[in-house]
Amino acid sequence: MGIPSPNPIKRAVPSEVPDPENRSEADQVILGIDPGLGTLGFGCIRAGSGGLKSVDYGVITTSSQQSMPERLQTLHEDLHQLLDQLRPHQVGLEKLFFYKMGNTIAVAQARGVILLTLAQHHLLPVEFTPAQVKQSLTGYGRADKLAVQTAVARELRLPRLPRPDDAADALAIALTVWHHRFL
Repeated sequence: MGIPSPNPIKRAVPSEVPDPENRSEADQVILGIDPGLGTLGFGCIRAGSGGLKSVDYGVITTSSQQSMPERLQTLHEDLHQLLDQLRPHQVGLEKLFFYKMGNTIAVAQARGVILLTLAQHHLLPVEFTPAQVKQSLTGYGRADKLAVQTAVARELRLPRLPRPDDAADALAIALTVWHHRFL
């Protein structure tokens, strides 16, 4: 099995993991992923006859004290567990977009593990740039984080802005998948 994950999945809300036996065929479970090595954000929504609803969101973290192989293994195992729990129909993934080269290689390695884990679950992600996500939610491709978080909270009828930022970004990606199915 490998090295046990020292950093369990951190959920921002109590999980309402969809029961595959108890959801209608019209329900769509969509998972958004904001890739990262130290912090991977996830956000899961359910779209159905009752409208859009947040199912679960939070982060998977790895410690910088771990070796790169251990960190990648943690991401793989924790994401695998999350996919088993949520059983999404669709997955959205943010495309790599960096200004600083130093972080790009580590995130690219994490992204490779994410793609592998999704493939093992027979899921092909839809990918969006940050500007596409912002455009989809706010109508402006250069919107700031607050505008995006406000749009996410409004669309999902959340009582407050979603936190942490990586989880909020992942919810925004999941909503973008939902919006783009109409195009």
